[in-house]
Amino acid sequence: MRIMALDVGEKTIGVAISDALLLTAQARPTIRRKGSSSDIEVLRRLAEENEVHQILVGQPLHMNGKESRQSQRIGLFAAALKNKLDIPVLFWDERLTSFAAEQHLGEMGLNWRQRREHIDKIAAMIILQDYLDNRPGRST
Repeated sequence: MRIMALDVGEKTIGVAISDALLLTAQARPTIRRKGSSSDIEVLRRLAEENEVHQILVGQPLHMNGKESRQSQRIGLFAAALKNKLDIPVLFWDERLTSFAAEQHLGEMGLNWRQRREHIDKIAAMIILQDYLDNRPGRST
């Protein structure tokens, strides 16, 4: 059983999936959005192929913790995802994950075009790793 994390944007969806022991997050190829139904079908296949039992959706909040317009849109997408896949969907605060992903990719020496290509999946990986490191019941 694994957890899949999503960094949902207007044009792309960054994806990361945990290992079976729920210790580490691995980035997966970014999904180019084509429409909710098509996007959900791609995510359904990924969930089935990887035995995903929970989906974590990054929630883009304002720095003061309040919802943004984008978080409302993502909420609607997450509800549709939960309805179609019948897998529990949780939200996780994604504030500053894109910034952290940008820094990580910069430290790797990637130019801005290369960073742009990878930022969504790295953000999803950061969201998932943060969740795995802080989930309830995890022994440290």
